[in-house]
Amino acid sequence: MKKEGHPNYHEVTVVCACGNTFKTGSAVHGDTIKVDICNKCHPFFSGKQKIVDVGGRVDKFKKTHNI
Repeated sequence: MKKEGHPNYHEVTVVCACGNTFKTGSAVHGDTIKVDICNKCHPFFSGKQKIVDVGGRVDKFKKTHNI
């Protein structure tokens, strides 16, 4: 088996847009990985739903369904 067949696996710090940081192992080059969403700010895990309304679609849906 070749010695150079596997990537360099090392510890990196993951930094979320919400400010949460944690350490994990990765083969990605560099010491940090920046992500947009993590388990602290994801709606499924946090229980807080963020609705992004583009062009009034939510209001249009509510109006047509009498909500």
